Amino acid sequence: MNNADLGTFGEQLACDFIRKKNYQIIDRNYRFKKNEIDIVAKKDNKLIIIEVKTRQTSEIGEPWQAVSKQKQKQVIKVANHYVQNNNIELETRFDIISIIHNSFRTELIHIEEAFYPRW
Repeated sequence: MNNADLGTFGEQLACDFIRKKNYQIIDRNYRFKKNEIDIVAKKDNKLIIIEVKTRQTSEIGEPWQAVSKQKQKQVIKVANHYVQNNNIELETRFDIISIIHNSFRTELIHIEEAFYPRW
């Protein structure tokens, strides 16, 4: 499986997972300029922005560790655009779904409130 296919697989797995937890998916792969939000969802009257990281192995670290401060800033920037563009007035939370998928196992970790905007 190439990286693009692995990423698509991981995002679909993440969507299936959060749907089972009663999240409502309202958008996927929302782009603003060069950046993207993987999943935009709602639950408990909150807007949930979810970054999905999928890897075949954790040899170089867990997938969630790839969400650097720079990546967080990019996600927050796109989320701000999304909220303003869609006139959303909900509290916003940033989650990460970290997935390892290979022929031996599939492991998914959902990290709620993984990071926060810094003002």
